Amino acid sequence: MIRKILALGACFVFAISFAAAADTAQMRSNISASEIANKNIASRGGLQAWRSVQAITWTGKLGAGGNRRSPVPVAPEGKKVSTLPTDPRPAEEVQLPFRMEMQRPRKQRLEIDFYGKTAVQIFDGAKGWKLRPYLNRLEVEPFTADELKSASMQSELDGPLVDYAAKGTRIELDGMDKVENRDTYKLKLTMKDGHSNYLWIDAQTFLEAKIEAQPRRLDGIDHPVEVYYRDYRLVNGLQVPFVLETKVLPVAGATPRVRSFDNTPLPIEKIVIDKVEVNPKLDASLFVKPEVQTASIRH
Repeated sequence: MIRKILALGACFVFAISFAAAADTAQMRSNISASEIANKNIASRGGLQAWRSVQAITWTGKLGAGGNRRSPVPVAPEGKKVSTLPTDPRPAEEVQLPFRMEMQRPRKQRLEIDFYGKTAVQIFDGAKGWKLRPYLNRLEVEPFTADELKSASMQSELDGPLVDYAAKGTRIELDGMDKVENRDTYKLKLTMKDGHSNYLWIDAQTFLEAKIEAQPRRLDGIDHPVEVYYRDYRLVNGLQVPFVLETKVLPVAGATPRVRSFDNTPLPIEKIVIDKVEVNPKLDASLFVKPEVQTASIRH
């Protein structure tokens, strides 16, 4: 978004803006990480409201594909270049219907409809399974070690700041930062298992602006990933983002094993939420090892 400021009456406007900026800077310099967390929770609906949420479902569409990057192998000196496998992602982005169901403690079920079949991914808080019929894999597979680690690092359904101390998370204010021309507080979150990431809180609304996600390995190297939260709406008294955008960032100065032919950046991956349900009744069977029959679309 581009903001235009009119020049008419600039001196008067500047005087007011300067005074406001000075007061805001003083206020911001005195705020603590815990105060920012408390304001964030209040702006999202309140601590008690989020504590009362035992389950939540999200339905909508996620963008997939948009792959126009042409991988070219880089051959080591004196060795023959091997042929790379064709990337299965479609060249044009498609919108895939999905359904995400979450339940305390840390249970998740994700279904994605793809070419008349449904991919299923389940985490019961300790173990995980996946079913990928669109790849003609008709057997239920357990999570890999990396997938299990990734799932176990995900936040509870109320987000990383609600009851953060009880979750064993330590938060620190790492200064101010700009996110798309808006002032934000940059928080460093260190989880009880020792891993850390960053969360940016809007300085005006105190809602999440973006979060640092787990790196994604592409072209032989790990790329930073950021998720942006947009279009907050009120659902049962809770502020919920209805648009999430994931950006995979380039790595400056890296020399990957495979380079992109035209250096085309990865497209933004967009998730658009159509409906959010708070405290729906979810059957316990949704979070156990799936059966192959669930490969057909569940209506």
